[in-house]
Amino acid sequence: MSKPCKRRLMVELGVIICLIAAIVFSTYGNWKTIMNNKAEAKELDGEYTSLLEEEKIKKSEETKLQDDEYLARYAREKYYYSKGDELIIRILDDDSDE
Repeated sequence: MSKPCKRRLMVELGVIICLIAAIVFSTYGNWKTIMNNKAEAKELDGEYTSLLEEEKIKKSEETKLQDDEYLARYAREKYYYSKGDELIIRILDDDSDE
């Protein structure tokens, strides 16, 4: 093999190696982005599921609060309202003995 032929072969080999390296780095970058997106999608799916459950609970509470009897009982329990001649006695739990 002559010297110019060897030089041309080395240049072609260098170009091919550079192209392969560029393809590998590009593919790795895309693969890393895809893996990050999958992890984020899984996290967001879990958050979405919990938000759906929370929405279901709030809708149920909204439906219950439209009932006058439930609303009156809720106000008495939560805010210590009394009706008429009722007397409210608050009993505290004493967990210090345990």
